[in-house]
Amino acid sequence: MAERYIELFGTIAQVHADDRALIARQLSVRPGTVLDVGCGPGHLTDHLRSLDVEAIGIDLVPKFIDHARATHPNSRYVLGSIHQLSFRDSSVAGILAWYSLIHLLPDDLDAVLVELRRVMAPGSMLVAGFFDGDEVVAFEHKIVTAYFWPVDQLSKRLLRAGFTEVERQRRPGISETGVRPHAVIAAIAS
Repeated sequence: MAERYIELFGTIAQVHADDRALIARQLSVRPGTVLDVGCGPGHLTDHLRSLDVEAIGIDLVPKFIDHARATHPNSRYVLGSIHQLSFRDSSVAGILAWYSLIHLLPDDLDAVLVELRRVMAPGSMLVAGFFDGDEVVAFEHKIVTAYFWPVDQLSKRLLRAGFTEVERQRRPGISETGVRPHAVIAAIAS
């Protein structure tokens, strides 16, 4: 399904302008490395690089990493897991988790958030994009099972892991086109 995902979502033009603006506003102002965890085809890592951010894309899927390296050769991509990042404690200035947390089992989310917080320097920024819902519930996703998350509940989980929400953005779904409700939380590592 990697090829289909790349076709549907693999360019920066396919990212909503409001989302691009929020990502730029929250992740391009701090010096240091920003990780794009679950980078997929690498378009957002490359977008961050275009903003003069030292961005590194990380993904578990070799086809995504191969595509990202071929399509965006000026950016850096590594094969890796969000569950165990190969970065030192407090070593990164930010993390973009764009639709990567949605594929975690709800029971695994807290440990992953703690892992993200581990590698982040105090005062660094996490930006997480996800499907907004009234309750945590699984649904069939084209790639692998995904979960809706209520914004307030995800914000509470972030707080428990050592983050403080500083901005949120929501867009309703469009049932006629199958677009699901969307949310973004930007949270600072406290």
